[in-house]
Amino acid sequence: MSSRTVLANAIRALSMDAVQQANSGHPGAPMGMADIAEVLYNDFINHNPTNPSWANRDRFVMSNGHASMLPYSVLHLTGYDLPIEEIKNFRQLHSKTPGHPEYGYAPGVETTTGPLGQGVSNAVGMALAEKVMAAQFNRDGHDIVDHFTYVFLGDGCLMEGISHEVCSLAGTLNLGKLICYYDDNGISIDGDVVGWFADDTPKRFESYGWQVIPDVDGHDADAIKAATEAARADLNKPTLICCKTVIGKGAPNKGGGHDVHGAPLGADEIAATREAIGWNYPPFEIPDEVYAGWDAREIGAVAEASWNAKFEAYAEAYPTEAAEFTRRMTGDLPENWETAANDAIKNIAEQAISQATRASSKTALNAFGPLLPEFLGGSADLTPSNNTFFSGSKYINSAHGPEQDFSGNYLSYGVREFGMSAIMNGITLHGGLMPYGATFLMFSEYARNALRMAALMKIRSIFVYTHDSIGLGEDGPTHQAVEQIPTLRMIPNMNVWRACDAVESAVSWKSAIEAKDSPSCLIFSRQGLPHMERDEATLANISKGGYILKDTDGTPDVIVIATGSEVQLAMDAAEQSDKKVRVVSMPSTTEFDKQDAVYKESVLPSAVTARVAVEAAIMDGWYKYVGMNGAVVGMTSFGESAPAEELYEYFGITTKAVLAAIDDVVA
Repeated sequence: MSSRTVLANAIRALSMDAVQQANSGHPGAPMGMADIAEVLYNDFINHNPTNPSWANRDRFVMSNGHASMLPYSVLHLTGYDLPIEEIKNFRQLHSKTPGHPEYGYAPGVETTTGPLGQGVSNAVGMALAEKVMAAQFNRDGHDIVDHFTYVFLGDGCLMEGISHEVCSLAGTLNLGKLICYYDDNGISIDGDVVGWFADDTPKRFESYGWQVIPDVDGHDADAIKAATEAARADLNKPTLICCKTVIGKGAPNKGGGHDVHGAPLGADEIAATREAIGWNYPPFEIPDEVYAGWDAREIGAVAEASWNAKFEAYAEAYPTEAAEFTRRMTGDLPENWETAANDAIKNIAEQAISQATRASSKTALNAFGPLLPEFLGGSADLTPSNNTFFSGSKYINSAHGPEQDFSGNYLSYGVREFGMSAIMNGITLHGGLMPYGATFLMFSEYARNALRMAALMKIRSIFVYTHDSIGLGEDGPTHQAVEQIPTLRMIPNMNVWRACDAVESAVSWKSAIEAKDSPSCLIFSRQGLPHMERDEATLANISKGGYILKDTDGTPDVIVIATGSEVQLAMDAAEQSDKKVRVVSMPSTTEFDKQDAVYKESVLPSAVTARVAVEAAIMDGWYKYVGMNGAVVGMTSFGESAPAEELYEYFGITTKAVLAAIDDVVA
């Protein structure tokens, strides 16, 4: 038995033992891909286990995330701070080794995977970020950004439609430092995939513009190494290496079948596997010579030290660029950010702009964009409608200019809402860039799982949504978002903002930019909206998510809460009502909920139980703020096809309706 096989068998042993102890997990893919991992990590991947965040490390993504015991095993074996106790605690509460690799738990895990197809999508974002950062920072003789992104993926990733979205774009963008290993084992949970997945995968990827290396024996180290060398040699195309493997390789009775995919092998089969692969050690025991064969700490430290020397030379030649690179890779905002951003918001307030908030979003981008060279914007084929191309934007892949210019800061994603969102997550995870991407609010439905993953990972991706309600008008209910805003608010750790004018739009952008540990959804209108007057104190409170926009002398009879385009209705109703009305604009319920009890009580005093909420969306979530005895003016159904003004009248979302609700709750 070769020494390489012995090293690979350590992955097999740890994987089957951890799954067996947890009585839960997927041993088949880790055992089947162990030989590929051994070659990749011992011959190619540039990483330093003692510094998992080294800027120029290669990125590795386990897209078939159910095979999480493979990366956990490799991270443990190569010397990351992932002791054997964590391997033994696989899938247990508060362990660093949850059931799918999760970002922020085990050092060296680059992204959270599990929903199939999103890992490779994140990897496309990482490879794209590498190419953009290289174009922005590298100089002749100083290639400080120069690394590969490696991906393991399986049949499930390729069956999910998102893989088409992102791999098509990766080929178009010539992301040559993206290398994917396809675990072609012919098995999924239901059995042999030939019954439901008969695609000619090599031809599919060739049509995307990828380099495809077919029919590689995934258990032959020499073949894997040769394929990887060929992949690395072509920097003009991403590469798919099609590896023929046996799922559960080494298990004499269950290997090669679907029973080994997602269940423990069982004590008898584990004993038989140990004998079959010559692994004569107890569970979780790794001999010293195997640890020595895997240990990457010394070589990793040497690699990072070599890069550090390059960076020192770069910093001497280009001190401004070096400082900027360091700032951006740490995720810090520019030193002058707070002052400059606040000045920009005050300037927008002074201009008293009345316009659609999608246009106000562009106004904010024009103000903030010059301050943030890390911006990488984009749209899913709706740039003119989303207004996301600001004065400082420069296309990477415009059909109207240079074919490709990766020093740019704006990307046409094509009609790929889900792919765009998952790619953005990969860009964020790579570091050095702050992505924002836009589409119509309705199409957040296509992207929803990527939004959830951004929130789960606590990363700063900025999702921009326009055409936010029945105010979209004639396009009708297929495009009119009515349930999307409430459900976006339900995602834990997601900041959701729906602005009522240019000032709130700018504040929502500032909040998203500063939210380092959470993603944001910025929601803007198609129709024009009036400017709201505010004093300085009121302006300062917008960032708290909910604030008093209009008040009355003494204790109010009623509080009207509104967001977005419906704030105007609340203000008009307050002017016309014979009651003492306080108007609370609540552009972000998620941000308001974070405020302390004293502030929330000052805005929504518990003594005032007469409350009305108004929003052109499904109304259920507003009872949290108005109480079950309060009133909500909103939607209970899908929209219709008609001009926006007619729809607001037809669905009863009007000043008149707010006035009637005020009278009802006061009575």
